[in-house]
Amino acid sequence: MDQQDIKLSKKLISSYKKRLKKEILDRSMKLKMPQNKFEEIINNNNELINLKKALEDLETESESHSKV
Repeated sequence: MDQQDIKLSKKLISSYKKRLKKEILDRSMKLKMPQNKFEEIINNNNELINLKKALEDLETESESHSKV
């Protein structure tokens, strides 16, 4: 994967992660959940955890490409 592919992937994953967090927040507010509960949901959501890991992996790959 070249630098442009990595940048695009990071941008798309970040955008999706942001939308997913917003959707969780919006639904939680509609359900009138306490703030600490929806923060817990966001922190323990498997999809968000996987997206964060994917972004970290892309960052690592980006750094290794820039050192070459």
